[in-house]
Amino acid sequence: MTNRVFLHTKEKTMPMTRFFALATAATFAGFSAHGGSLTLFVSGEDLATEGFNAPKLSKDGWALEFNRITATFDQITAWQTDPPFMAEGPEITGVALPFDGPFTVDLVDADDEDRVALAAVEAAPGHFNALSWALVPGDDGFSLVFDGIAHKDGQEVSFTLRSTESVAHACGEYLGDARKGFVTENAAADLEITLHLDHLFGRADKAEDDEMNLEAIGFEPFAGGGAFELSLEGLHLGHVGEGHCHDFAL
Repeated sequence: MTNRVFLHTKEKTMPMTRFFALATAATFAGFSAHGGSLTLFVSGEDLATEGFNAPKLSKDGWALEFNRITATFDQITAWQTDPPFMAEGPEITGVALPFDGPFTVDLVDADDEDRVALAAVEAAPGHFNALSWALVPGDDGFSLVFDGIAHKDGQEVSFTLRSTESVAHACGEYLGDARKGFVTENAAADLEITLHLDHLFGRADKAEDDEMNLEAIGFEPFAGGGAFELSLEGLHLGHVGEGHCHDFAL
C-alpha cells in the first residue's frame, strides 16, 4: 500500500504551454566557430551523497541514508539575459540555448564534488546567467524517488518516497563560491541544477522557527516505513547553487 503525504500552498499552478513558451522565446541561430562549450551538472549536495547525519539530522531528529535518489530533468534551457533575470516570475527574456532531454540521474552516484554531469553542448561566448528546467516523470512514471534507511533512537526504517508531479523552474544566476556560466572563445563553462533536500526534510542544526524548517515536512510523517506518494508543491527543492528559482506545477 502506498501512503500519501501532501503539502499544499496558495500558489496557483500554470499551464504546460506557458513553460514551453519560455524555452522557445529565442534560440541561437547557430554556434560561433570560436565558441566554447557549456556543461550542465545536477547536485543534491552532500545531503544526497552522505545523507543526513549529526548534526545535520532531519528537523525531527532522524538520520537518513539514501540508497538512491533518482530524478528526471527535461525542458532545460540556459539563457543569456540583460538585464539579469531575478527569478520573480516564469518568463525569461533573452538568448536561449536548449539541452536535449530528458535526463534521468541518481544523485547519490555523484563525483567528488557531489555533482552528476547531465550534458555538454556547444555554446557561443557570453554569460549564461539564467536557467530554466523541469522535473518530469521518467520511464518509471516518477519524477523524483528517494529510497533509503532512516535511524532514530534505535529504530531502523526503510522508506521510499516518490512523486509523479511535473514542476517547472525559472532560475536566475548560479550563486556559490565562484560564479558560473561564463563561456569564452574555445573555453568551457558549466552550470548546475541544485536540489536542496533540507527543504523537504528540514535540518536539526537550524532553529525550529527557521523559515526552511517551518516549511519542510521532516521525516516523522514517513516514520512508519514503506512507500509514500510525495507532493512537491510548496517545497521549493530546486535551486541553482544557493540561487533561487521561480517554480510552478505543470
